[in-house]
Amino acid sequence: MVVNGVAIDDGFAEAFPMAGTAIQITAINEKWALEAARSMTGFATSVIACGCEGGIDRVLSPQETRDGRPGVRVLFFSFDAGGLEKQVTTRLGQCILTSPTSACYADLAGEKEIDLGSAIRYFADGWQISKKFEGRHFWRMPVMEGEFLCEARTGVTTDGVGGGNLLLMARSTPQALAASEAAVAAMRKVPDVIMPFPGGIVRSGSKVGGKYKGMMASTNDAYCPTLKGVTKSELTPEIGSVLEIVIDGLTSAAVADAMRVGIKAVTDLGPQEGAVRIGAGNYGGNLGPHHFHLKDLLP
Repeated sequence: MVVNGVAIDDGFAEAFPMAGTAIQITAINEKWALEAARSMTGFATSVIACGCEGGIDRVLSPQETRDGRPGVRVLFFSFDAGGLEKQVTTRLGQCILTSPTSACYADLAGEKEIDLGSAIRYFADGWQISKKFEGRHFWRMPVMEGEFLCEARTGVTTDGVGGGNLLLMARSTPQALAASEAAVAAMRKVPDVIMPFPGGIVRSGSKVGGKYKGMMASTNDAYCPTLKGVTKSELTPEIGSVLEIVIDGLTSAAVADAMRVGIKAVTDLGPQEGAVRIGAGNYGGNLGPHHFHLKDLLP
């Protein structure tokens, strides 16, 4: 399949079920809401080594937030609700409680819930105050700057999906980067998804396992241009650089939507400026139940 000169592999991205949640972070202005959100979502690229995957969904206007201040919506994903709660509450205490003028609110309804303020309220050393308002439970905690307001709990979905992906293959690194940046910019307009790697892009794509004992993942040698002559390569001679975009979403439909607009952005850019080929990573369809076939996502 070829769209605007860009070849599309007849393959699929294989993704996995994950527990996910969403929270609002607000502050006195957008700058400080973003500072808190970026701090909280740092070192959250891969659940394998980071314990969770997290990122900014979107910036919120004062009309969209619980307290009428500028805000940011962030998403987090992990293998299960227990692991998710541990990561979210640790990051909440270290990155949001500490950030000037911040407040934190639930932004996902669900039958299951995990703690937010209820997990860190004891930092207030007995001065914490429990408040209920319009059916919602909050904790007020005195801090040196004033007061930290945090919702007690937030909802969790078990319908989250982690590991949707696109492999963008180009003649050079600048072209691969241009294609990836175009795709990420389009994907960021899709609600309920994040691209957890730096700038939404990962250069060190991986395969399951490796030659060394204890390795859960290792370099995806089939897509490394420098190894074309010594491994079973998936790359044709003209491919000089490959970048991957990994997508996590609160629903399977959200991941599919993000992949769809990402593919369109890359094909609109064309092979002269960006990628000459689009593929996706999978493990033969045996490890993850979510299969996103590229042919079904064509613009």
